[in-house]
Amino acid sequence: MKKTQQFGLVGKNISYSFSRKYFATKFESQVFDDYSYENFDLSSISNFPEILKNNPNIKGLNVTIPYKETIIPYLDKISKKATIIGAVNTIKFTKSGKLKGFNSDWYGFKKAIAPFLKNHHKKALILGTGGASKAIAYALNQMNITYSFVSRIANTNTISYELLNETTFENHQIIINTTPLGTFPNTDEFPMLPYSFFTSNHIAFDLIYNPEKTRFLERAEKNGATIVNGHSMLVHQAEKSWKIWNK
Repeated sequence: MKKTQQFGLVGKNISYSFSRKYFATKFESQVFDDYSYENFDLSSISNFPEILKNNPNIKGLNVTIPYKETIIPYLDKISKKATIIGAVNTIKFTKSGKLKGFNSDWYGFKKAIAPFLKNHHKKALILGTGGASKAIAYALNQMNITYSFVSRIANTNTISYELLNETTFENHQIIINTTPLGTFPNTDEFPMLPYSFFTSNHIAFDLIYNPEKTRFLERAEKNGATIVNGHSMLVHQAEKSWKIWNK
């Protein structure tokens, strides 16, 4: 028999998901016997309405790669912050049956990186331009940290990987990987950076949490950088999602 308080994660190839284990443990420890959390692994976002049809007890959802942007047309409305960011990772089912999108990624990142920031951390490079990168950019704006995106093709406010050099690293003391490169099981992958330019003045932040230390983090650490993986960010954003669902 299905639980009457259902929650879950929408994504693709998400068997490794942090969220399912985290919330299952939370529900067990707090004796929420009628609560469940499950993965909804979709080959296409067009299958999203089937989830709603087959699971009438859903009260809230998280959304992960690659659907943080493409989920938006399926929602009735989205919050102001999610509108600015342009990506949704949390969906609340309102009492009237409407679906409202929020973004808690920016909050999770801000809380996770804050303990490592020092006065010289003024500028950042964001590796990748997907939905997660937009939340990171929003958080950096909130912290008055300027940033540039890094992608394979350069354009306005975006640097190509080929143009990164020692001066770039001197001018940007925070390097944030928002790409999926290095995620289990493809743990040998990493962004193509000139890692020798990392120093002890740098923070290397990887949104990936599995493995605990990616090749990106390993290479940055060898050159003295402070490294942070995505685990604490996920904990903070998960708790923020929980508050959104239970407002």
